[in-house]
Amino acid sequence: MAGKPFQTDIQTIRKRAREHIDRAAVTAGYKADRQTVVKLLNEALATEIVCTLRYRYHYFMASGIHAKSVAAEFLEHAAEEQRHADLIAERITQLDGAPNFSPEGILLRSHSEYVEGADLVEMIEEDLVAERIAIDSYRQIIDYLGQDDPTSRRVMEEILAKEEEHAEDLGTLLRELGKKGEPAAEPLKQARR
Repeated sequence: MAGKPFQTDIQTIRKRAREHIDRAAVTAGYKADRQTVVKLLNEALATEIVCTLRYRYHYFMASGIHAKSVAAEFLEHAAEEQRHADLIAERITQLDGAPNFSPEGILLRSHSEYVEGADLVEMIEEDLVAERIAIDSYRQIIDYLGQDDPTSRRVMEEILAKEEEHAEDLGTLLRELGKKGEPAAEPLKQARR
């Protein structure tokens, strides 16, 4: 690739830019199936909205001795999920699509479920399950996009990185709380030292 010179026909690019001007950012060079990409992004949007709502519910419902620090984590994740929803909605509009914020059918469009959980540990577990679902489904979307829509791919890669961080945070919280919502006991060997 180093020996290959970069060549472009700027006159052709200028001519194409004036054609189909109503398509805004979607130029002739866009290679993906735009309708499919908008559909996938609307599913991701629904997933992020459901995650935002679930995290906010968990924030308000968290109770117990460890609730304050865990609730703060829930609130932080809710804000980040909302930012993801905004990024996805913005990309949908760039693709001349309409972001679907309708509450009707949102759970059908979402990849994750809305499960409340009965206590702090169950809330963390449900959030972790949802993050794991998002991680796998977003990887599939990224693979589908490949080089056909690098902008949407980068948006989803950025969101995927944050979802992986959320999953790690939640896994750490579960380990710290233990199965019964109590601080994890030290291993017997360490306790004897």
